Amino acid sequence: MIHIHLSAAGERLEARLDDTAAGRDFARLLPIELTLTDFHATEKVADLPRRLDTTNAPDRYAAQVGDITYYAPWGNLAIFYRPFPAARGLVRLGEIEGSIDALRQDGEIPVRIERAEE
Repeated sequence: MIHIHLSAAGERLEARLDDTAAGRDFARLLPIELTLTDFHATEKVADLPRRLDTTNAPDRYAAQVGDITYYAPWGNLAIFYRPFPAARGLVRLGEIEGSIDALRQDGEIPVRIERAEE
């Protein structure tokens, strides 16, 4: 597992990435600055600069609150603040540990994601 943190809305959120092909590939993009926007009052999304490696990823995934995911059909990052039923092409990257209240704001949210100091 890879420890990371997200800086958003003046807060620092601790998270970890899974030890999967997709999780490791996302870690190679770090540090990264993105602008998260709301999607269906369920998740915050942002386009990534390139597609991620989804080798051996399950065909579908049901997201839980705090999940950091990759939606392979669109090539975007999705961080869930509400649960979501299993969706084809949704790949879990990891999860935020603790409160995600900083991501529940309306409108766009600039975020910086980087590896935590080990």
